[in-house]
Amino acid sequence: MQITITARHFHLTDAIRDHVESGMERIERYFDNIINVQVVLKLEKDRNYAEIVLHVPKNDFKTEAVESNMYLAIDNAIDKMEVQVKKLKGKWSDHKRKSLKESSQFVYANLIKEGEVTQRVSTKRIFAETYSVGEAIRQFNATSDPYLIFRNMETDRINVLVKKDEQHFKLLEP
Repeated sequence: MQITITARHFHLTDAIRDHVESGMERIERYFDNIINVQVVLKLEKDRNYAEIVLHVPKNDFKTEAVESNMYLAIDNAIDKMEVQVKKLKGKWSDHKRKSLKESSQFVYANLIKEGEVTQRVSTKRIFAETYSVGEAIRQFNATSDPYLIFRNMETDRINVLVKKDEQHFKLLEP
């Protein structure tokens, strides 16, 4: 996540910069797909303005806050942004639960079979069990499949485990 901070009509101190960055880390805990953040801080007539624009895939969020103290303005703007990000994350997770194709428990692996002239693609639906990496290795050793697709318990993401040789495995994390 790239953070751009602009200060208008006052000097940006390191303390204010650190305060903004720590607040953005709070937002990043909820949503890790943030592209960049633009923060504009202004001082006009004894009022402190904090404006945050957050860019995520397919969405942009904007919040503003006006306070008598710059730190309060930053905190209020971050709180408002946190509400918006939680709402978006809730919509995305609700949408995924409704559709079987988009369900996080199923993975579609495309297996390409080459023929003489044409290529055929067959789709195999696999139920992704939830394992830790150690459990996945034990489960993989018990099967004769060339790969194991599973949901990583630590990261809550789909991973693929491939056997390189008898002692070594390759873990693919998209």
